[in-house]
Amino acid sequence: MTGTTPGSGRQRTPSGRAAGPRSTPPRSGRPAQGKSASGKPASGKPAQGSSPQRKAQPSKAQPSRTQPSRTQPSKARPAKAQPKAPPKKAQPKAQPKAQPKKPQPTKSQPRASSTRLGFEAPGTPRTAAPGTAQRSTTTQRPAATQPRPARSPVARSRMVRPLPPRPGRPEIRQRWLVGIAAVVVLIFLVRLVHVQLIEGPSLAAEAEAARTATAVTPAHRGDITDANGVVLATSVDRYTVVGDPVAIEDFRGSGRVDAEGDKVQDGALGIAQLLAPILDVPKAELAADLVGKSRYRVLAKNVVPQVQRAIADLQVRAYIRTDLTSRRTYPSGAVAGSLVGFVNDEQTGQGGIEAAYDDVLAGTAGSDTYERSLDGLRIPAAGQESVPAVPGDSIQLSLVHDIQWKSQDSIDDAVRTSGAEYGIAIVQDVRTGEIVALADSGAVNPNDRSTSAVAGGSRAVKDVFDPGSTGKVVTMAAALEGGYWTPESQFTVPDRYTTPNGQTFQDSHEHPVQKLTLTGVLAQSSNTGTVQAGEKIPLQTRQDYLYKFGFGQPTGLDLPGESVGLMPPADVADWDGRTQYAVLFGQGLSVNAMQATSVFSTVANGGVRMTPTLFEGSTSPDGTVTPADQEPGERVISADTADTLVEMMETVTGDEGTGKNAAVPGYRVAGKTGTAQMPAGNGWTYMASFIGVAPADDPRYTVAVFLKSPHSSIFGGDVAAPVFSDVMGFTLQKMDVPPSERAKHRLKTEW
Repeated sequence: MTGTTPGSGRQRTPSGRAAGPRSTPPRSGRPAQGKSASGKPASGKPAQGSSPQRKAQPSKAQPSRTQPSRTQPSKARPAKAQPKAPPKKAQPKAQPKAQPKKPQPTKSQPRASSTRLGFEAPGTPRTAAPGTAQRSTTTQRPAATQPRPARSPVARSRMVRPLPPRPGRPEIRQRWLVGIAAVVVLIFLVRLVHVQLIEGPSLAAEAEAARTATAVTPAHRGDITDANGVVLATSVDRYTVVGDPVAIEDFRGSGRVDAEGDKVQDGALGIAQLLAPILDVPKAELAADLVGKSRYRVLAKNVVPQVQRAIADLQVRAYIRTDLTSRRTYPSGAVAGSLVGFVNDEQTGQGGIEAAYDDVLAGTAGSDTYERSLDGLRIPAAGQESVPAVPGDSIQLSLVHDIQWKSQDSIDDAVRTSGAEYGIAIVQDVRTGEIVALADSGAVNPNDRSTSAVAGGSRAVKDVFDPGSTGKVVTMAAALEGGYWTPESQFTVPDRYTTPNGQTFQDSHEHPVQKLTLTGVLAQSSNTGTVQAGEKIPLQTRQDYLYKFGFGQPTGLDLPGESVGLMPPADVADWDGRTQYAVLFGQGLSVNAMQATSVFSTVANGGVRMTPTLFEGSTSPDGTVTPADQEPGERVISADTADTLVEMMETVTGDEGTGKNAAVPGYRVAGKTGTAQMPAGNGWTYMASFIGVAPADDPRYTVAVFLKSPHSSIFGGDVAAPVFSDVMGFTLQKMDVPPSERAKHRLKTEW
């Protein structure tokens, strides 16, 4: 506060320092009202250059226009809002000398209290202190109706000061931080519970699956052997060499040297340096195979155990591994090659016996489950589970290796000498129905997969043809069994014969009219004589005997690609006028080689038909032998009829018969020749055949020989009978069949 010091005429500043008497000139350079420039009272006249003095308001005090001292601090005081005063007329003003303009106080400028400064109360005449030019600092509050003089914006902006900042409240910030932290913790807690309780089992399972590897252990496929234990097919252990190009990128030679003494490089080149000499491949070629983003690259297949052990000695299991596999081999080569079949890369049977008995041979694969590290190595302390593989059973066939070889060799030779397209040879045990040999000419070697011939299968069940004259045995069996004729029944046989319905048939060659017995008709293979004998046999009986002997039905071998042949309509009423007679001498229907062979085996077995079979039994890995189920035979004709028919067929191989080239020294042979037409493209060809049994006095084996499209001769007695003699003679000696007793008196062929 500014006060007046008594006796000195000085004022004291708030800091206590004395200030000399100083008068503040009035705004616009005018002297204060009622005082002269020297501080004396004005004479009542306005000063020169000043505006006329206003009349004093006796009832209201005018606000002081005195400027506060620069040293006097202002004290803010809120001002009441005053109504604006009406505009006043501009007063002419004297032009004072230019003086620096001082800022004017704003409405909010504090005013000094009159009592505190020693001034009189409002209403007291304002007079200056004697001897001073200082204007009174006493301010009087204007009347309510008096408008407050307007101040310039510059002065107002300089006088208004911002309020000091309010003090902070840290407890609010703390509450917010605690709340945010609680929300974050709650989110993490909810996520943790969700992961542990809800997703936990599935995540654990995924993690375990990611580090778990399962190696399949292939089951050893069972062997295929002949009746005497000779191995026709077996499996050996082999390995597949597999590389991991991604892991190989991290391989380091670490000072190792290769087989040539050179320093082993890093990466694929280093692995190639170590592995190439063992696999016998160029290093550069192998290194190129080991580069890439694959995790599984097959480098070699069917690696023998010796090579696998050499790879294991390299100790690069994290980069190169060898997977155990199995390879099927066929030690006998082409012997029974078409019959045995083959397997694919997954060791699944694809043809022949391999496919027919795949469920017995295959076994059950095992597995080895373990946990591995990132580099692919097995973790020793982790859990492991092993399921051992169960080997397949070995099967024993009824084939006899040596007889199979002889049959193939003989039929191959016959194809070469006759110029035939192909040939088939079958040897069957008449007592059991077991197949002793089943040979195709040009048999393939299952070890050779360079061609697709190995997948062709056996023609003995695939190809069909008219049985031809071998089918006359069925007609003779029906005629004898039905009592229509006897072996000595007499027939007048021309080379041409016309049936009552106008169908004309002829023999294979021209000849004069012959007087033949029923036995002679069979021995001479006369078509016209057979038609005459069959006219008495009802149509339904003819059809019944065809089915009884196995035509139009599966053979029972269950070999892939088997055909059941073609038969006339099931309803004999639908047979045309020619078919009803053509079936009597083996035309108008088609069969496969096995079906035709089974007819003769049935007759040789006393009239009982045995289902043909190749399967003799199986042997489990522990040595347990399980024999094949023996199906009961089906009687087709009586034993007496069968014996009589064998005697009639024995005349075929005599001097007066068509099959004399089938004779086997020391043994009685009964059989029948055949020559059947076959369609071939736009024309016709022939199937020449001979089927016979021996010994005729006690039949043991049936041998059937078929040659398609022979060029040297179309007659089975010329091209097929010699092959029969060769194969049957070898079979009887191999199986130790004693020679026949002295031949009995043969039936008459002529009358």
